Amino acid sequence: MAYVLLGLFLGWFGIHNFYAGYTGKAVAQLLITLFIGWLLLPLLALSVWILIEICTVTQDAQGIRFH
Repeated sequence: MAYVLLGLFLGWFGIHNFYAGYTGKAVAQLLITLFIGWLLLPLLALSVWILIEICTVTQDAQGIRFH
């Protein structure tokens, strides 16, 4: 539940991936937001990426399933 909420409210900054241990994806999302976030198209693509992650990721980086 925390992963989903973090993804919904702070997803553009990759906070949900930092929480789950996916540091590489989190840094990519953070850099996209910080450096080209003022453009509309990258933010739309990032939003789709976040929604897909929220719906499909079921475990953290160490293999522990979310409840």
